[in-house]
Amino acid sequence: MNGRRLTLDTNILFYAMDREAGERHKLAMKIVDRAIVFDSVLTLQSLSEFYAAVTGKDKMPAREAEAQIIDWMDLFPIVSAKSKSLIRAIKAVNQHSLSFWDAVLWAVARDAGVTMILSEVFQHDRALDGIQFCNPFQIKNPLQYIFKDSD
Repeated sequence: MNGRRLTLDTNILFYAMDREAGERHKLAMKIVDRAIVFDSVLTLQSLSEFYAAVTGKDKMPAREAEAQIIDWMDLFPIVSAKSKSLIRAIKAVNQHSLSFWDAVLWAVARDAGVTMILSEVFQHDRALDGIQFCNPFQIKNPLQYIFKDSD
């Protein structure tokens, strides 16, 4: 193990389930499959946002979305916000120009020992307080980049 710990933002989970997303779907599926056996966590926030997104956009029936979330909860450790996460997130909004919910994701990930957040919404390769942001849809060989030294 190389000391790297990942979390997947909602958009990665969404693309993994959205067969209409073409290449993004294929890559997101591979990322989720590899993350299962890697040191990875999911945030309660990302799972909640996933449910709201897929059911709100009629991409998935509510029961199917619930079943998918339960599957992920069985496969990944789930982390959630604590009081200190909220304070850290608020400071990040003001100091680092993050949106509130992105700051909450970052703060929860930081508290869980995450070193890389996979997401398409953060600036790729930006680092903030020991956490690197990676947009796997913007780079060549994303699986090798994300999971290097894991084989």
